[in-house]
Amino acid sequence: MPRPPLLPFLLLAAALAPAQIRWTHLSSSTSQLPTPAGSHQQTGSLIADLNRDGTNDIVLSFRLHAPALAWFHRTGSTWTQTIIEPAFLPLEAGGAAHDIDRDGDLDIVFGADASAHQLWWWENPAPHFDPAIPWTRRLIKHAPPNQHHDQLFADLLRTGRPQLVFWNQRARALYLAPIPSDPKTTSPWPATAIFSGHTGEGTQRAAAYAEGLDAADVDGDGRLDLLAGNYWLRHTAGTHFEATRIAPTGGRIRAARFRPRSRNAQIVIAPGDGSGPLMLYECNGNPREEACWQGRNLLSQDMIHGHTLDIGDVNNDGHLDIFAAEMAKWTRTPAPADHPEAKSWILFNDGKANFRPEVFTTGPGWHEGRLADLDNDGDLDLLNKPYTWQAPRLDIYLNNGTGPAQRPRKPPRN
Repeated sequence: MPRPPLLPFLLLAAALAPAQIRWTHLSSSTSQLPTPAGSHQQTGSLIADLNRDGTNDIVLSFRLHAPALAWFHRTGSTWTQTIIEPAFLPLEAGGAAHDIDRDGDLDIVFGADASAHQLWWWENPAPHFDPAIPWTRRLIKHAPPNQHHDQLFADLLRTGRPQLVFWNQRARALYLAPIPSDPKTTSPWPATAIFSGHTGEGTQRAAAYAEGLDAADVDGDGRLDLLAGNYWLRHTAGTHFEATRIAPTGGRIRAARFRPRSRNAQIVIAPGDGSGPLMLYECNGNPREEACWQGRNLLSQDMIHGHTLDIGDVNNDGHLDIFAAEMAKWTRTPAPADHPEAKSWILFNDGKANFRPEVFTTGPGWHEGRLADLDNDGDLDLLNKPYTWQAPRLDIYLNNGTGPAQRPRKPPRN
């Protein structure tokens, strides 16, 4: 029996192959982006459309000296820096955005580090932006204990309006605070501790404190759940949450369905402010049983201070991928690098939770890196804001430059 011609099969394979991504690198180190006006200790990063122009903006937080918050927004191909908070505040990693005062624009939240006990929100003045006028700052929390590393907004109580969730590391607790009916005159916000205890920190080379937050429907019941440290927290009633331990250690944590038909989400944990493996945890049974969660290492090496973890469809093939990266410097002076061979990886998903890791960079330090569409062309770009490595510094990697997102090509007709 004659063999079928090979050419149609080769054409089909080529047509189904994802397009090669060409990255355009912009950096403040080459004056393509504004040099961040804050100190060389760059703590938090936040992506949000603050001026409602349809394009994502960037907010960076700083400590050590003023200013505390800088906003980077794009007009055409030009990026502009505006100072949101010109005062000195010892801001910690994290940050969250939500329309707190219900006026149609996004306000922002950041918290103090281990030296202070405040958590603040800043009122967005849109549409009246004046670079000479700081945004109005208000208190959410103003009493000890100190340190607030990570915040998010999510409607975990199913009230129809998101609540603020924040870590308070020196309290060793996670708090939930509904937004007050009049947030401009309410201070502090009433908050309830919804979790306290050990989250795998301080073991082996893990971080000395709990960190990491995400919200996702873990068990497929249509309700948002909370992920924190190395735990899944399922809302049961009132402000009570049932906690299920997912992994022995915590850190940066994200959840997604890398297999679209999975009932239970898969959970990814990176070591954050410590070192260890990049792990994927899956449960094929009852996710409320700790023993059900089984992990596998996604890389052939441990991550060294892997304080960047994000999820998105990087190559537009319809499958969620993982971006993870290491810090080159975690000590507080600008130089030399603590980890000169710091790496970042894109882990491409085949749609069945099998991942193909590709090294994206070697050398640059990453801290709170983000996947987001930063040029409004429909694909995911990369934001890199190092902590102290060559800081103050800001880098953006544009996915295939600025242009229409490349979609998977259709196979040719026979």
